[in-house]
Amino acid sequence: MTKPERIIIGIDPGTVVMGYGVIKVVGKEAELLHLNILKFKSKADHFLRLKQIFDETIKVLDIYHPDEMALEAPFFGKNVQSMLKLGRAQGVIMAAALSRDIPVQEYSPRKVKQSVTGNGNASKEQVSAMLNSIYGEFAKTTLDATDALAVATCHFYQKNNANISGKSYSGWGTFLKNNPERLH
Repeated sequence: MTKPERIIIGIDPGTVVMGYGVIKVVGKEAELLHLNILKFKSKADHFLRLKQIFDETIKVLDIYHPDEMALEAPFFGKNVQSMLKLGRAQGVIMAAALSRDIPVQEYSPRKVKQSVTGNGNASKEQVSAMLNSIYGEFAKTTLDATDALAVATCHFYQKNNANISGKSYSGWGTFLKNNPERLH
């Protein structure tokens, strides 16, 4: 009997740069299929940019045919206008997924970092380094792309009720001490 296979796309929403990471899950194993960014013209009218985000998201969904989408929730900053724009971008990304009957799950940045590194306060660079350890070395890319891959990985762990090793750690240092093979 073959193990069930599913494709998860993780997205780090943005109005100028949007990262996406795609993984294939077979049983309890995940494999990196692709990660990249989409860039949108910062000078473009905000509403036209939202249409671009929707259209480009649809293209990516039609290439990889994901079974599930995981989104990083907006980080609550002080700039209300930025939050509003990011929320709109996230909304059109959700609409694109839902138009293809793809269920969407949202994760806070802290939850994503905790799932991937064992530390909810990990830096983006630490998250990227851990993903390199999990999936093997991948081409140098932007932190927007690795953030998206981290969201997909977090979703995989949550759906499988698994952490990296099924244990919890008090921080990055403890994790590495107990898992030296994860550091290459």
